[in-house]
Amino acid sequence: MTELIDKLRSNEPPFMKLLGAELVSATLDRIEARLRVREDMGNGSGITHGGVYMSFADYLGAIGTVVNLPKGARTTTMESKTNFFRPAKAGDVITGVSTPMHKGRRTMVWQTRLTGEDGKLLAVITQTQMVIPKEG
Repeated sequence: MTELIDKLRSNEPPFMKLLGAELVSATLDRIEARLRVREDMGNGSGITHGGVYMSFADYLGAIGTVVNLPKGARTTTMESKTNFFRPAKAGDVITGVSTPMHKGRRTMVWQTRLTGEDGKLLAVITQTQMVIPKEG
């Protein structure tokens, strides 16, 4: 698993570096990461902007798809839906856990649950990833 985590971390998208997402674990059926909320991630009302939740979850679902792709294939997000339940504030640590709902040849669907440090549910994001076969 350490080898997989190292490979994923070395290919981390620039936007996730900007957000400060920290990949904790990755298997074929479970991706986990953490994110510390900063002041500059706020929405003007003192809570985390919803786009932070959505971006963080999109990253986790994409990783879940990537580790399940056939050799040479790639992925892109086709659709994403977010249900917001609780806000997070600057200084809070959000944990995201993404698990598959469907792993098919053409699409994969991942559900990501974001929780606060107290374990309470912050949001649930469901996304569909397109599987793009290797060209040629």
